Amino acid sequence: MKAPVPSRSVASGSYSGLDLGLRLLGIGPALILITLIIVLSFLSPVFLTPRNVSNILAQTAVITVVAMGQHLVILTRGIDLSVGSNLALASVVGALLFQAGGSATAVIIAMIVSGALVGAVNGLFYVFGRLPHPFIITLATLSICKGIALQLADGRAIPGMPEAIRVLGRNAVWGLPGSVFVVIGVGLLLLVLTRTMVWGRWIYAVGGRPEAAMAMGIPVNWVLVSTYVISGTCAGIGAVILAGRTDAGSPLFGNLLELDTIAAVIIGGASFLGGRGHLGHAVIGAIMIGVIRNALNLLNVDIFFQLIVIGVVIVIAVESDVLRNYLEGRVRVAQAGRAQ
Repeated sequence: MKAPVPSRSVASGSYSGLDLGLRLLGIGPALILITLIIVLSFLSPVFLTPRNVSNILAQTAVITVVAMGQHLVILTRGIDLSVGSNLALASVVGALLFQAGGSATAVIIAMIVSGALVGAVNGLFYVFGRLPHPFIITLATLSICKGIALQLADGRAIPGMPEAIRVLGRNAVWGLPGSVFVVIGVGLLLLVLTRTMVWGRWIYAVGGRPEAAMAMGIPVNWVLVSTYVISGTCAGIGAVILAGRTDAGSPLFGNLLELDTIAAVIIGGASFLGGRGHLGHAVIGAIMIGVIRNALNLLNVDIFFQLIVIGVVIVIAVESDVLRNYLEGRVRVAQAGRAQ
């Protein structure tokens, strides 16, 4: 006697359920952020006031910009641990140049170029030095950049920044911090690069299947180098924003920024496995971190507990990625079954 064969409707229902689960995981971070905002607006009457919203946007601007660069690196299965120290070094370079009489344009360019050069060192040593993982070189440059920044600044903050930079960091335009428009500009530029140019498709190909990308003739090495250069450039832009907010350059800037940016990318829904994600993931994750920290401050929660909360959120985000990979495998099996 033959065993009963599952009906096509049952298989179809199972496939639909898996597909729905994947869709919910995909939009999960955005739904969580919206839910957080709604709940916190009831818990604290100050939370949604224009002044506090502006404060959140200003506080998350640096993390958001640097996280967008980190996102491109993670898309290629990499990681950049040097972004915090890179930002600190760039701010010190800018402050020293301003003290030497440099113009606002020269100071901004110097900070951005400083960040890009560190990113280039990371990418070139990782690729052409044939290092097993970018963790090694970016950990090294984390220490090197911090040491150079401390040496140049004699271990202290260097006060003073051009008025144009202070405007970006402090002044409000149409009720929004000037740094928000920097974030929007960087986001739009990276969106154009990744979504409308072949280089963007190469990044996803390299991150998804590097061996296949190599076989297709994609310049994998230079694609990898370019992502680290952009990550470093974003750190330089972050230095401009932070220097504007504080009216100073400091070797102590960017402390644990690398962890914040990695957390933002992963919390937003990108994957450490590479080849999957979009810039919106980094933005959502950065805003979520800013919202959580701001809310905990408004609710007078101990600062040490805030670290615990961020850590728990990261664990949940990583487990969501594991679940998404599992569901994708099930969906592929279900699709193969339907095709037979």
